[in-house]
Amino acid sequence: MEELLRMENINKSFPGVKALSGVNLVLKKGQLNALVGENGAGKSTLMKVLAGVHQKDSGKIFIEGNEIENLDPDIALKLGISIVYQELNLFSDLTVAENMFIKREIMVKGIKFVIDDKSQKIRAKELLNSLNLQINPDEKVSNLSVAEQQMVEIAKSLLVNCKILVMDEPTAALTQSEIDNLFRIIKDLKTKGVGIVYISHRLEELEKICDVVTILKDGKFVKSCSYKDITMKDMISSMVGRNMNTKFPIAKYEACNKKEIILEIKQVKRGDKLNVKNVKLYKNEILGFYGLMGSGRTELARVLFAADKADVVEFQIQGKNVKVKSIHEAMNKGIAYLTEDRKKEGLALGQSVEYNINLVNLDKISKGQIVNVKEAKQNAESYIKGLNIKTPSLEQLVKNLSGGNQQKIIIAKWLSRNPKLLIFDEPTRGIDVGAKYEVYQLMQKLVEDGIGVIMISSELPEIIGISDRVLIMREGSVSGVLEKKDYSEENILSYAIN
Repeated sequence: MEELLRMENINKSFPGVKALSGVNLVLKKGQLNALVGENGAGKSTLMKVLAGVHQKDSGKIFIEGNEIENLDPDIALKLGISIVYQELNLFSDLTVAENMFIKREIMVKGIKFVIDDKSQKIRAKELLNSLNLQINPDEKVSNLSVAEQQMVEIAKSLLVNCKILVMDEPTAALTQSEIDNLFRIIKDLKTKGVGIVYISHRLEELEKICDVVTILKDGKFVKSCSYKDITMKDMISSMVGRNMNTKFPIAKYEACNKKEIILEIKQVKRGDKLNVKNVKLYKNEILGFYGLMGSGRTELARVLFAADKADVVEFQIQGKNVKVKSIHEAMNKGIAYLTEDRKKEGLALGQSVEYNINLVNLDKISKGQIVNVKEAKQNAESYIKGLNIKTPSLEQLVKNLSGGNQQKIIIAKWLSRNPKLLIFDEPTRGIDVGAKYEVYQLMQKLVEDGIGVIMISSELPEIIGISDRVLIMREGSVSGVLEKKDYSEENILSYAIN
């Protein structure tokens, strides 16, 4: 196969961090190369070097055999390099068609600086239809679901003469049917000669689409080989640098004590979209929430946290009625909610690690308007050590850390308030297998310590592997509650679908 891309001995440093050290990557025509590694391994940084967003410190990049010295985003686009980033790069106030044609606008013939909206809509519709996407080109992006926005990003990348397509965690926010459709699109692109670099923490999905695997660890190249020549176990061991015999830790706490109730939802009702009754979370259990997209899982969590309002909200924590009208009141009642969108709602990305860890705890470490600087530093340091957060310093900006370490910072932030109930919404989305294991261990430790834990997840293996009971939702209501002995993917799905 003809070689499309060769990156040789790529090095890149940021202040205080050696992000890439001697990294290699080869991609051929019609091939999918899965770029894998733990968070912080350098995968996204390497692709940003390819896109011209970051300039390499040293090394060589060849596109179709030609060495390219000074890549920038415009040159990369002209060379046929398209990247679908993990952080969606869309303008919410613009339409789907307008977003797709940014920097590649179709102009009215014979008239300068006038965009041909009609032609753009027709072309956008044609491309969306070819991808089997039922998305209106006139729809504002703000009205689309996260999954639909992800698919628009993919469609946008295909508008140009794309030779090299990079996908960074493309399935993180997609349903199974949307993932199946994406894989169909990927296979079609491969037959057309497009080379694809595919970054994913969902290693099990690679079997359907992968040709080659390239593994990075701590910013260094480990190895590259044919997918058929490596086992899942060997892949994980190469990524984390140690043997991992199981994805899920074995719980050390005893089975749940049904005599002690941490949370009891009497009723939560919002119009005809949400109506949940008689839900209990017992001491010493992780209660999993499962359901398909739109089932109401996150909506229920947000109502309990007072992030959204509802017509009826009746629940108890440790036997006491709870009335919360604001997030601040919910926090004071001992409720913590780790949002599914950590970058937009969970973190102040432009602020330091210390700032983020202390963000919801300022009232406890302040006198009046004055923050106790010493106490804030000690609090942050204790959680960095306790949760094994990898950061060069307290002053490091959170946006420069890996997804797994960002997630740990959010957990540290909420633990500093000594909560009674923690709701984890998609806690391992976009983080690597090693960091996932650590999050699972932490959740089990919280349960051991008597804290109530709810885990919302769209990944069935995770629900089965870590929850002690699972509550299944469909169309805003509870359709079933299963004990661990009754778990199976088919059983859980039957409640979610039928």
